[in-house]
Amino acid sequence: MTRVRRVVIAGGGTAGWLAAAILTKQVGAMVEVTLVESEEIGTVGVGESTIPTVRAFHALLGIDEREFVRATGASFKLGISFEGWSREAERYMHSFGKLGHSTWMADFHHFWLEGRAQGVADELGAYCVEHEAARGERFAGGQDAALNYAYHFDAGRYARYLRERCEADGLTRVEGKIARVERDGESGDIAALIMEDGARVEGDLFLDCTGFRALLIGDALGVGYEDWREWLPTDRAIAVQTTATGPAVPYTRAIAHDAGWQWRIPLQHRLGNGIVYASDYLSEDEARARLLSTVTGETLIEPRTIRFRTGRRVKAWERNCVALSLAGGFVEPLESTSIHLIMIALTRLLQLFPFDGVSEAAAARFNDMAQREVEGVRDFIILHYTLNQRDEPFWRRMRDMPLPDSLATRIALFRESAQAFQASDELFTVTSWVQVMLGQRLMPDTHNRLARMMPPGRLQQTLGQLAGQVAGAVRGLPVHQAYLDRM
Repeated sequence: MTRVRRVVIAGGGTAGWLAAAILTKQVGAMVEVTLVESEEIGTVGVGESTIPTVRAFHALLGIDEREFVRATGASFKLGISFEGWSREAERYMHSFGKLGHSTWMADFHHFWLEGRAQGVADELGAYCVEHEAARGERFAGGQDAALNYAYHFDAGRYARYLRERCEADGLTRVEGKIARVERDGESGDIAALIMEDGARVEGDLFLDCTGFRALLIGDALGVGYEDWREWLPTDRAIAVQTTATGPAVPYTRAIAHDAGWQWRIPLQHRLGNGIVYASDYLSEDEARARLLSTVTGETLIEPRTIRFRTGRRVKAWERNCVALSLAGGFVEPLESTSIHLIMIALTRLLQLFPFDGVSEAAAARFNDMAQREVEGVRDFIILHYTLNQRDEPFWRRMRDMPLPDSLATRIALFRESAQAFQASDELFTVTSWVQVMLGQRLMPDTHNRLARMMPPGRLQQTLGQLAGQVAGAVRGLPVHQAYLDRM
């Protein structure tokens, strides 16, 4: 086996520069890291919304939050507001916090369901600090409050911020376009990237961050793609940036329309806007017009169309190549998981790093974990679509389609007994599943009756105390925009 002493990252953008940042920080003393990118090739770069795992990865990179927020125009995020997903006029919040207090026998939502049956429970969100803080547009981070939060940020500024850190740490960056990928005649592994100017960039391990083109994992190595359009038929997005017209709110908005949904992401200096749609149900001209008719503020760039195919690469790690981000697959950005999937892949790569040579067993382990996690994300996103009560053709199709067995079983379990779970290799928590299933009007037939053992009035008293504690904690938080201004 060839020892890995040279790592070549093909492509920049968020994926490439995150890879460069973590490799130079964690193993830069043992391997030489080179990043190849062209200033002429644009990046998709619409992923401006994250989930709380980003903070743990930033800690590995030694990133100072205040520095990062200033450099990227970031705001804070406590959840996602889903508007019109069950019915047009309804809205619910998928927040990042925990619900109430659970016991080893039953999660909190069982007690809430019993309280609801007895007429003594408030809305579910009243028992979650992050939910109520988001709704009240309040926030405090860092050492000021124990909230579970993520960020909205400018993807272009983020890549530049990471690049500056990497180059200061000694990373080698090669400017130019890749003309072809050269493979070793004996092993079949990738040997080098041949640039348009004839230069050769040799390496022992290659990371494919070339986006949907997948120049290494797809074109050169021929790894196939598993298509998920039968469950997620949305295949287009149009993105546009506009000036901010009001205070930044601490949540992402996901607003359903008759053929998909729109996003609104508030940054310090602007708004990120976009429309996701299925081209079988809406034309590009119609989607563009709809997006521009609903945005606020002045447009800062020309709207940009992105075509995609939801699915995953059959193998994320093949031979001496690891695919990251769009090169390895794509699950639409509904739950802001794209950047997380890059970060968790890089974390696993470091844990399995092939210093002494690529191991088939390690690659198989990496691929197995990657598959299970992305399939869990896929199921969670399908959940939002299939549990709808809208009456347009697109939404009827989503409601009536056959589901992956893994999701159908989970829905049946919750419908019959209010049981929700998070497997050890899954991203989304019990609270996340519960908030979305109840938010989409999936009411269970029954629930754990443990709360009935409480003395008369005890459940009402306990729920009241919990809601009071949440309300008190939220009242003590500053307004989100004021917190940003102070930073």
